Amino acid sequence: MAKLTHTACSNTKSIGMLGDGNGLYLKVQKSTKSTNGVTKSWLFRWGAGGQRSIGLGNFPEITLMRARELALDAKRQISEGLDPTAERQKQRKAQAISQQGSTFKKAAESYIETHRASWRNQKHAQQWTNTLEQYAYPYIGNKPLSDICTDDITKLLTPIWTTKNPTATRLRGRIEQILDSATAAGLRPNTINPAAWKGNLKHLLPSFSKRKNTTHFPALPYEDIPTFYRHLKQLDTIGAKALQLTILTATRTSETIGANWNEIDFENRIWIVPANRTKAHVQHRVPLSNEAFAIITELHNNKVNDWLFPSPRGLNKHLSNMAMLQLIKREHTGPKITVHGFRSTFRDWGGEITTHAREVLEKSLSHQVQDAVEAAYSRGDSLQKRRNVMEEWATFCVSLTQI
Repeated sequence: MAKLTHTACSNTKSIGMLGDGNGLYLKVQKSTKSTNGVTKSWLFRWGAGGQRSIGLGNFPEITLMRARELALDAKRQISEGLDPTAERQKQRKAQAISQQGSTFKKAAESYIETHRASWRNQKHAQQWTNTLEQYAYPYIGNKPLSDICTDDITKLLTPIWTTKNPTATRLRGRIEQILDSATAAGLRPNTINPAAWKGNLKHLLPSFSKRKNTTHFPALPYEDIPTFYRHLKQLDTIGAKALQLTILTATRTSETIGANWNEIDFENRIWIVPANRTKAHVQHRVPLSNEAFAIITELHNNKVNDWLFPSPRGLNKHLSNMAMLQLIKREHTGPKITVHGFRSTFRDWGGEITTHAREVLEKSLSHQVQDAVEAAYSRGDSLQKRRNVMEEWATFCVSLTQI
């Protein structure tokens, strides 16, 4: 039965604990800072002999009526097997998260900044930032951490899971680490990580070894391109020049060896690959970087027939489609790589350490836009944007030849 009244609580100066019933007490203490010499606060006690307690706030800020409500709420929690103190901590943490407005992007930026010093490669942080900005932020960047679910991760990974699996795999792992860190910091509930592979995404996305109709060509890591390109320049053979141009333009073998002089627009520095020579059967305009144009100009000054890369046998034929691959086998002593793999090298470079838009990088590879909505709004070929990409790529490739 309740024993206290608002008037009694206001007037009392008796030091000690005044009980109101249901575990609620008014605690009165001496205080030199208070005008009336005492401070008063509410306390809820429970357990054998009132061993456990939790503060409910100060009087009169917390009125007697409100203190009784809080005490009854604490009793309800105990009856449900909950700990009022633990529930208080959860509530405060939830309020803190709400006030911070913690989103995935904020958590990602914080994670990158925290771990930047421990990453030996200075470009590592930029690689994280670029892949997250390109593939993750458009889907979950502004989404509260606590709201991110497995469906979100599946939706953002699906478009690139089969076409760019190495990038998608790295992206998934990065998202998983960021969300794990957020959970450890109390910014997310301690539940299954929606980006976890085992027991989660493994059942929703095809495993790398089980994907069908997808051929992966061994590729040189983009970090090794400057060294490899410098070696090619030193060879100074028709096959080496063909491979140089293939790398610089990110074109296919058949497009390079079949190139003839009427496809080169010298005035505008564009190589126009006709539709009948492209995989997509769509004309592909290739902007020529300074390095690529210099190679073509040298070839033109020494041309012997209609082909940019004539057969060394002296016949009116172009270079064999095996010439560049055989050159790689002779000159490259590291892990197996292929000519076609340099397209993946270019794409990894573009996605990992540049800020160029995905659609521009895809068009640089003469890939057709898969999404119907995106295609409707992307009718041009972004020539000038692609020119900037190819010039930056060429600068990266020749970086060691300048030393």
